[in-house]
Parts: sequence; C-alpha cells; structure tokens
Amino acid sequence: MLYAILFRCHFEVNILDASDTITREVLDNSKEMVRDAITRKFDIKKIMLSSSNTLCIADFGCSIGPNTFIAMQHVVQSLKEKYHNTNILEFQVFFNDHVTNDFNALFRSLPIDRSYYAFRVPGTFHGKLFPSRSIHFAHCSTAIHWLSKCPEELLDEKSQAWNKGLIHYVGTSNVEVLNAYVAQFEKDMEMLLNARADEIVEGGMM
Repeated sequence: MLYAILFRCHFEVNILDASDTITREVLDNSKEMVRDAITRKFDIKKIMLSSSNTLCIADFGCSIGPNTFIAMQHVVQSLKEKYHNTNILEFQVFFNDHVTNDFNALFRSLPIDRSYYAFRVPGTFHGKLFPSRSIHFAHCSTAIHWLSKCPEELLDEKSQAWNKGLIHYVGTSNVEVLNAYVAQFEKDMEMLLNARADEIVEGGMM
C-alpha cells in the first residue's frame, strides 16, 4: 500500500515536472514573438488617451507558477520598452484559473521583486471574467486548448459518438468522436474569443 502511494506521488510529480518543462519551452520560444507583437501592434497612445496610467494584464490558465510569473514579467517588461516613460505606468496582473486551482500556493511564491500588483480571478476563461473594456493585454500560453467540458455525445451510449466511457480520443476508429471534440472546441473558442473581445480595451491585445 505504501509502495503504491509513493509510486503514485512520484509519477504525478514527474508528470507535473514534464508539463512544467514543456510550458517553459513554449514561453521561451514565443518570447520574441510576444515582444515583437507588442512593439508593432500595442497602441499605447490610444490607450493612454482613453484610460488611466494603470495597465491591466490577465493571464488565463495560470496554474500555480512559476511559468506564469516568467510570462507576466516578460509582458510587463515588453510594455515598459514600448512606453519609455516607465515611471508613469503602473501594472495590475490578474491570475486566472479554475476555482479549484491552488491560488494560495501561487501567491505564496510570487516574486518579491515583481513590478506589478497581483490579483486572483477564479473561474473558467470560456466566459466573461472582467468588466467590459477593462483589460489591456490578455495572455494565454498552454491552456487555451482545454475544453470547457466533455462533449455530451461521448457519454451517451445511444450516440454514434459514444466513446465507451473514455474522455480522450485515440486512433481513427470512430470519426464521430473526433467530430464531437472538434464541435466542442469550436464552441469553446467562440465563447472565449467573444468574452475577450468584450473585455479588452480598444488598442489592447490578446
């Protein structure tokens, strides 16, 4: 029994470490792309005319760190480089994830030398989480592909897309299973993009 518990803990830690490493690689590989996009597309002049000197940044699917801190510091630094008079700007960073996320662990590991005010926003990012026209930069790296729910057809034994109780798709034996996942992904992406379109200020970015 003890061996089983230790094996499970070791297995879960290894899985988390592997996931953390993959996420870090994604962030490292996209770092210059994010900086370049902010430099070319972020309309700081329009934003400064229509809002205060506080820029609001949201990271959707933050987990418990440390990758979210790396991503947010990079975004903040890129925005500072875009707007050279950094003494005027202040930054608010909203860390979002599901209500079951361990936000206590996240906030206990906040960088001491961070240059932003930190907030937590629990809830699914497939719906609105912020007031209209309140977010200047929306960020999501390796969580955007997660579905809001398992397609109902996969759990219905009478459906052609019944997946025998599984919540994942393996192989090409049943194209209806694939179609159900694609349809759910399209619905989720539409909800996500509509929510962000309402939340992001004119001149802001995702």
